[in-house]
Amino acid sequence: MYLLLRRDLIVKTIYHIMNCPGHTKGGEFTRSTREMPASTDTTSEMLAVVKTGPGPENVLVQPMPVPEAGEGMTRVRVLAAGICGTDVHIARDEYRYEAPVILGHEILGMAEAADAEPQRVTVETYFSTCGRCDWCRDGRPNLCPSRRSIGSFENGGFASYVVVPAHNLHPLPDFLDDIEGVLSEPLACVTHCLLDPPVVSAGDRVLVTGPGTIGQLAAQVARAAGGLVTLAGLPKDSSRLDIARSLGIETTTGLPEAEAFDVVVECSGSAPGAAAALRAARRGGRYVQVGIFGKDVTLPIDLVLYKELVVTSGFASTPSSWRRALALIEQKLVTLSPLVTRRADIRDWPSAFEAAASGEGLKTVIVPE
Repeated sequence: MYLLLRRDLIVKTIYHIMNCPGHTKGGEFTRSTREMPASTDTTSEMLAVVKTGPGPENVLVQPMPVPEAGEGMTRVRVLAAGICGTDVHIARDEYRYEAPVILGHEILGMAEAADAEPQRVTVETYFSTCGRCDWCRDGRPNLCPSRRSIGSFENGGFASYVVVPAHNLHPLPDFLDDIEGVLSEPLACVTHCLLDPPVVSAGDRVLVTGPGTIGQLAAQVARAAGGLVTLAGLPKDSSRLDIARSLGIETTTGLPEAEAFDVVVECSGSAPGAAAALRAARRGGRYVQVGIFGKDVTLPIDLVLYKELVVTSGFASTPSSWRRALALIEQKLVTLSPLVTRRADIRDWPSAFEAAASGEGLKTVIVPE
């Protein structure tokens, strides 16, 4: 028997542009056709990718004021910002946001503080939480109903500058190259799912479905925890799977063996991938949902009952998952650089977003002006 899993999609939109430039009927990402205003003060404005209203046609590149940092905040000069599947879901109104807002939450940048030298940092995604609800008081701010995050409810990193709480900044080790630190945030999301608490023990057979960036990171984290990992994809994923194999991870494009894995980690965000993972889990095993479906899906959920599966997940990241992610980086237990397969100028965001939405390559990053 199949059960239809429902997820309410509540999109709060507050926007002021009724006839947005760049609008198309086809719902594709488009470049704004309005002429950029001339300005002699190059420090007062920056180009940014902005979600201005409903639909992907209302994701536009346009001038925005350069932000100033207030008390307790730090301005970060963005070096690169990764395009996440969540950004695509926001563009399609499949994930909560408040418009107008600058997209982008996977940020690598230089922290600018008046009393310190500029420092290369990565950025936690929280902007604010209430601090009073049960979840905040339990140390789970990611579940705060009033949580506001950059790139969805507060301006994010697809721009030259972003302002964030100073305590959300993490220095990066010098041995990382000029771009790979952008993967710190998705790595923190993966460690939240797999290491807080640990779900993989040494010797566990682990199946990861979906060879995108998150799947690649999940495979590496599961291996670091002692798992015997197989990363599963489709024949069209051959180039992605080649990267995983180059990192020593076993891969497959076939249907995973039924009831063969102690832990299955679903990273594809697709109903077929999730169904395959549920069938591949051993009796008494564990199913971990990492990917976002973005819509209602139908799954063989009775398998959870029949096989007494433990089902867990993790939403976004927490301070502890960030500590674990940065520890994995410091100890060189994960390899990040091969996962960045494309860099795009901010003016080329339409093609970059389309590449990310279609699953082209692995991580595409936006580089500001």
